[in-house]
Amino acid sequence: MEERTTLKKSLKPHWVWAIALGSSIGWGAFVQPTTWMSTAGPLGVILGFVIGALLMMLIAVSYGFLIKSFPVSGGEFAYSYISLGRTHAFISGWFLTLGYLCIVALNASAFALMVKFVFPAVLENMHMYTIAGWDVYFTEVIIASVLLGVFGYFNVKGSSFSGRMQFVFCSVMVLGVLVITFMVGAQPGAGLANVEPLFPTDTTAFAAIISIVAIAPWAYVGFDNVPQAAEEFRFSSRKAFTLIILAIFFAALLYSLMIIATAMIEPWQQLVGQEETWGTGAAIQGLLGNMGLVVLVTALTMGIFTGLNGFTISSSRLLFAMSRAKIIPAVFSKLHPTYKTPYVGIIFTVVIAMLAPWFGRQALTWVVDMSSVGVTIAYFYTCYTAFTLFRRSKGKTFNPKKHVIAPGKKTLAAFGMLASVVFLGLLLIPGSPAALGIESFIALVIWIVLGVIFYFANRKELKEIPKEELNYLILGNEKIEANNRG
Repeated sequence: MEERTTLKKSLKPHWVWAIALGSSIGWGAFVQPTTWMSTAGPLGVILGFVIGALLMMLIAVSYGFLIKSFPVSGGEFAYSYISLGRTHAFISGWFLTLGYLCIVALNASAFALMVKFVFPAVLENMHMYTIAGWDVYFTEVIIASVLLGVFGYFNVKGSSFSGRMQFVFCSVMVLGVLVITFMVGAQPGAGLANVEPLFPTDTTAFAAIISIVAIAPWAYVGFDNVPQAAEEFRFSSRKAFTLIILAIFFAALLYSLMIIATAMIEPWQQLVGQEETWGTGAAIQGLLGNMGLVVLVTALTMGIFTGLNGFTISSSRLLFAMSRAKIIPAVFSKLHPTYKTPYVGIIFTVVIAMLAPWFGRQALTWVVDMSSVGVTIAYFYTCYTAFTLFRRSKGKTFNPKKHVIAPGKKTLAAFGMLASVVFLGLLLIPGSPAALGIESFIALVIWIVLGVIFYFANRKELKEIPKEELNYLILGNEKIEANNRG
């Protein structure tokens, strides 16, 4: 059996927390508040995000247990293999790969959007064409590509370097949100009186809240970057659950603070009625002037940087794990001779993301919306795997090498599975608040068809790999202590 390539243990706890939080809080927290309020009102948005955070914490129970038990790269890919075998591992990995790549690309395009708002004369040059109503400028493509290249270089240099950067970026972002909230609250004419009415007048409070809960998988995607980096923890994997819970809590807090800060500026119904490229930016600049805009742009920039960095880490580690398991070409599991990072996966992530700006942001959002389905499927696989490993008591099938007696956690894993199914239904059932548009649904079907073709083209080779060898390559242990079915 060939030697298994492993990654260097270099990540500290606060870096991992920053990876989870920074990946969860991207451009959306700073760009979308006026859009969200138009749908749900200030209190509806906040309650929706709080309920969404609680549901994510239910799912996080399963993540915490599996990271502690199987601290390997691959995350949900490895967990799907543990409980359901190689075919389901491929399905999980296929969907997650696309999701991570798209989020990297979307963060890069969000940075170009921010530049467009602050320096429109710079960005709106060298117009090339229009796709789906979106004007594509060559300067926008250049800005996004350069940014991707810089973060690709940072990631190749090592996990400790990118982890340290992530913590700095995340700290500046949190500080920026706090400063904005206090600056707005201290201004004459601004205040909580502007937050009313708490819900839109044209819908029920329940419908308003559910419309925000429905986007929770998208809003909090990023905490699941923690298991992708588990192999590189320079601390006990038992701490992972606490780090994830803290990341989700702070993400909900930051989302809520940005909603409150935006709504306090002036009666929020006036804000959402304005046709602006960036409603939140225009509102804060109008109240606080250029100084307020500088603070907001700084916080947004850090949010974009943390998303770029965190998902580049996760994408490359997922590709590394799938390559190590011989599901995708072996080149992705090669390590850099100097920095010992999976540099081929990092370069691949950057190059694929560089293609996205050429298709326009509107087309990219269709694919990103579709990728939410893949993330939700990964949540389900994780909760299902944990559910199979937990036991309520020592029944006839109990095996101390395979199972853990934890009736409470088994119940939470079941609720996590249920939450995942609900989220999936909200995405796929027509008429739901978060239902995929026809373009996103077509993109989903195309990606599924491509996955089926790729799987059957490689099915024979995958089936020929002995189970013990796959156990060793994916989990580092020939005798897997779980319920693997092949």
